[in-house]
Amino acid sequence: MPWPVWPLAAMVLGSLLLVTWHRIGQQNAPVAQAMPVSWERSLRFEDRPNGDIAVLDESGSGPIAVFSGEQGFLRGSLRALARERMRRGHGPQAPFLLQGHPDGRVTLSDPSSGERIHLESFGPTNVAVYSQLRSASPSAVIISRGVSP
Repeated sequence: MPWPVWPLAAMVLGSLLLVTWHRIGQQNAPVAQAMPVSWERSLRFEDRPNGDIAVLDESGSGPIAVFSGEQGFLRGSLRALARERMRRGHGPQAPFLLQGHPDGRVTLSDPSSGERIHLESFGPTNVAVYSQLRSASPSAVIISRGVSP
């Protein structure tokens, strides 16, 4: 065999060994533990004919918030969860879970698809959009107008 074949063969063999070692290491990696939850609220989000988004508590006692205007972060995060829900063949009936954790983090998750958005990753202004829903009630509906970040 000509000499240039040996270095190339060694490089291919080394690559295969590296990939094999990495794959075996991934199998033994610890599985992420579920984060403890300090509070939780089941919420449904409905699009209204005028373009608003109504937020309903799962108890069904009426809207607790109405978001109008652009609301880019709210719409984008809900769209991402809804897209995954539809991709897996689930309908819009199941509520989303808004959860607070002991370390102050807030997540929005979809139990039907298993997807979760860690809201603190998008900054305090965007977390505030969802955090205000924690204690909102139908008797004091939150009305948010304008542009969100």
